[in-house]
Amino acid sequence: MIENLNSLEEQANLRIVENMDVQNLPQLMQKVLSLAKTPAEKDMLLLSSLVACGSVMPNLYVRYGIAAKRYYPNLQLFIVGSAACGKGIANLALELVKPIHEKMPLIIPGDATYPAFYQTLARQHGRGYIHESEGSVITDIWRSSTANYNTALRKAAEHETISRARCREASVIENPQLSMVLTGTFSQYHALVPSIENGYFSRLLTLIIDEHQAFNSRYVQPSENSGDTIRAAAEQLYRLYESLLFAHPREFTLTPEQQSRLGNHLETAYPTLIRMLGEDFHSVVLRMAVQIERIAMILSTLRGNMEVCSDEDYQTAEMIGNKLILHMAQAYQLVKGTEKKELPQVKPLDQKQILLSLLPEEFESKTLVDEAQSQGISRRTAFNWSEEWQEHGVILKIRHGVFKKQPAIA
Repeated sequence: MIENLNSLEEQANLRIVENMDVQNLPQLMQKVLSLAKTPAEKDMLLLSSLVACGSVMPNLYVRYGIAAKRYYPNLQLFIVGSAACGKGIANLALELVKPIHEKMPLIIPGDATYPAFYQTLARQHGRGYIHESEGSVITDIWRSSTANYNTALRKAAEHETISRARCREASVIENPQLSMVLTGTFSQYHALVPSIENGYFSRLLTLIIDEHQAFNSRYVQPSENSGDTIRAAAEQLYRLYESLLFAHPREFTLTPEQQSRLGNHLETAYPTLIRMLGEDFHSVVLRMAVQIERIAMILSTLRGNMEVCSDEDYQTAEMIGNKLILHMAQAYQLVKGTEKKELPQVKPLDQKQILLSLLPEEFESKTLVDEAQSQGISRRTAFNWSEEWQEHGVILKIRHGVFKKQPAIA
């Protein structure tokens, strides 16, 4: 279903870790990523680890929106991929939180009926972490109450009260803080998110992996210190969790400049993409703002900075958000295609068109590179596209390092 979505070049442009400086990540994340080998594995491990780490950061929040609503560092992620694409690497994220779960119940089995899931979440005072590497476990057991799960997960993503009423009982879970990592095929993803109009679609981060693991790599033995690496990272995370557990609630903030950048960036960067896909995709772009803030909060907290975001962590979070928007655009087209009962034919997202639309009418090479890198596009790729634009008369070189867009030919 998701085969051949992109050419090799387009897959590279959708990669996350490959387009960032890993040295800018917190040390814990650098340790964990050292265990991944391929670009796809690195992306899956980065995002699943961010979700796992965010699940054990109590008493931290950001305020977002006109109502200054509190959002906690809880993310929900579905990694969509075919068999043999290496999704199992995401299971290392589960190892990060197991030591904490042994002391303080946190993990909620995905293989549970809705009443059992609800009771467990209530017993843990609304805090939990779901991690399932086989999407079929989720979809098979949830099939009879998909609507309940969908509603509960959607509300948890916004920390809205989840209620359950039966003839003999009624209860509510206020301010739920639930994190989740699922991996599976597109059909399993679609069972949970049947429609793009479903409010959960824009709240569930989606990473699409359109690669197959090389056959020989399945027999490569893990390095001797891989277990030590993940245990050391888990111990570091446990110490951080302890320091936060008994602390007073603390507000994490972006700087005024970062807040302005985030709003202006999302407002100006994605109108082209929204026009390509339709207005229904607008909610994904809008909600990515709070997801970027959550990612920035997780990254900064892993450094021990729990108050004001550094420019370094903000730039990393924004870049991850940019890439996730493009992955969610792929998922959007797939789900949209099934709604029309057509075989999903996903057209590659034209990042060149998006980048060009973001540039001013007259721009310098530095502006081109800065805007490209904010989108996770390499310097070399940006210059290659610039040469193509010149060859096709899309832009005109005025003088060295200065270019001007040309009017489109009717």
